[in-house]
Amino acid sequence: MAARNKARKRAFQILFEAEQRGAAPTAVMADWIRLARTDDRQPPVTEYTKQLVQGYSEHAARIDELLSGYAVGWTLDRMPTVDRNVLRLGTYELIWEDDVPDAVVLDEAVQLAKEFSTDESPSFVNGLLGRLMELKPTLGR
Repeated sequence: MAARNKARKRAFQILFEAEQRGAAPTAVMADWIRLARTDDRQPPVTEYTKQLVQGYSEHAARIDELLSGYAVGWTLDRMPTVDRNVLRLGTYELIWEDDVPDAVVLDEAVQLAKEFSTDESPSFVNGLLGRLMELKPTLGR
């Protein structure tokens, strides 16, 4: 598995755990970092994972606004937790990480949805992120 693929998966897991715990993603990430220092079984938190979690945290309100505005027929609260967090991570990377090709962002998000969510989730994630990708030049940061 490529390094950025692992970093995305860890960032997704941190966002998911943060939502489940009702904690800030950066606080959960700090817990993961502390645990990795003392437990060899805990995967490391790479710089790209940190960048994704911190970036999402800085833009969380705008990301949720975009997802709410463009998810046809779905409120953010009604989305499965996995899908919501895959979409949050994908939206951050799509809009704010200019060094990652948009097609890679979509593919990686769809792969996370395939691995962690329902059979319908990959197409939902692909459709919503695809729409945001089309609108990216007009969305503003």
